[in-house]
Amino acid sequence: MPVTIKNAEGIELMRIAGQILGRVHNEVAKELKAGMTTWDIDHLAEDLIRSYGCTPSFLNYQGFPASVCVSVNDEVVHGIPSKYRILQEGDIVSLDMGLIYKGYQSDAARTHGIGPISEEASLLIERTRQSFFEGARMAKAGNHLFDIGRSIDAYIRPFGYGIVRDLCGHGIGRHMHEEPEIPNYRVAKRGMKLKAGMTLAIEPMINAGTYAVKWKPDGWTVVTRDGSLSAHYENTVLVTEDGPEILSLVEE
Repeated sequence: MPVTIKNAEGIELMRIAGQILGRVHNEVAKELKAGMTTWDIDHLAEDLIRSYGCTPSFLNYQGFPASVCVSVNDEVVHGIPSKYRILQEGDIVSLDMGLIYKGYQSDAARTHGIGPISEEASLLIERTRQSFFEGARMAKAGNHLFDIGRSIDAYIRPFGYGIVRDLCGHGIGRHMHEEPEIPNYRVAKRGMKLKAGMTLAIEPMINAGTYAVKWKPDGWTVVTRDGSLSAHYENTVLVTEDGPEILSLVEE
């Protein structure tokens, strides 16, 4: 699928989709607590998405059985919600969700601590979040695609964390996954030149240990190979002549 440039109508619909998704993330975050199950989170988020007149993007997408990817501690992404997975104080949980509004998609992820968490976990979450902004600031017309990953890498590398290489960001629009793929790490080439109207899902996945990951037998859940904690932060971003417009971020 070629890289798509959105027209004014498409951009406005993606803005609305992004703002709704940002609000859903904020509302779900307020409800997180020890004792709830990952299924509870999925059920809550799906109800909220539908209450805004939207459709969950992930439900049944390529066979995924839920509306939210709920990944706990060493789970990087694509954790399948379960009535038997109970959150404990000290856990960290990554919520990756998407929705469709009038045919246009938005995709965003956040990592949260449950109750008091370790300093290691807190720093990992905050640095992963900041690495997104370091990468997203390069989403300006005239820059190159791989400038995004180079900026993420330059920020993260001094901390000694591992940047996941087996998964990457992507274009987004009428489809959840469009071209181009967006690595979160430094590569030798510069990649395509960015143009105004491109919409990108930029999503660093950062491990406290090495970058190596593996898939669990369920075929979906990705975990760190060394058992270290992992954090995930993502937004849908519009490339403009003046810099990035972050479509799915709604500050409290």
